[in-house]
Amino acid sequence: MKLALLALFALSTTLLPLIMAAEQVVDTSGNAIFPGGRFYIMPNIFGAAGGGVKFGRTGNQICPVTVLQDYSEVIKGLPVKFAIKQDIGPGIIFTGTPLEISFEYKPGCAESSKWVVIDDLPAPYVAIGGAENHPGKIIIDGSFKIEKVGTFSYKLIFCPSITAPPGLCYDIGRYDDKHGRRLIVTNKDAYELVFEDAGVVDEHYSIVA
Repeated sequence: MKLALLALFALSTTLLPLIMAAEQVVDTSGNAIFPGGRFYIMPNIFGAAGGGVKFGRTGNQICPVTVLQDYSEVIKGLPVKFAIKQDIGPGIIFTGTPLEISFEYKPGCAESSKWVVIDDLPAPYVAIGGAENHPGKIIIDGSFKIEKVGTFSYKLIFCPSITAPPGLCYDIGRYDDKHGRRLIVTNKDAYELVFEDAGVVDEHYSIVA
């Protein structure tokens, strides 16, 4: 277990794997989300909770590879796509399904648009790209999962491949940065969110890094 996750575990003696009945994950219209579909990740309450997720620069990054939530509630951010890890089962996304999450677009300087977790203090954070985009830092291997918190409300959790004891997962929360709210791995204050169908591809969208 990496340094930052050790620090998280030390803050809680009751952190155990969640065992819940799996339900199909749906968007704000009640339609099932599915691998390959385009969805905005938005807070479950409109207003001060902010807007959608995007990538941006934090710290001394040259390439905008930190996953951030926009402070403005009118900004939907960038669409994401979900892929079922190892592509097992019927191809339906249920709560608890191990997932990979990717932005539909990426800056040219980023190796990949796929979400990864970077080991860091005070907490691991969500980013995109590969090792070359995060020099001197460790990418924690693992999977994202979706868990239900309300009728159409969910939270994301991150489950490292290796934990002690085995099978631990951690909530994805938020940490205020001057560029936006970082998505971080935490054991409290989960980011409660919804999935909004992003519709068809905007062929005029472009990314300039």
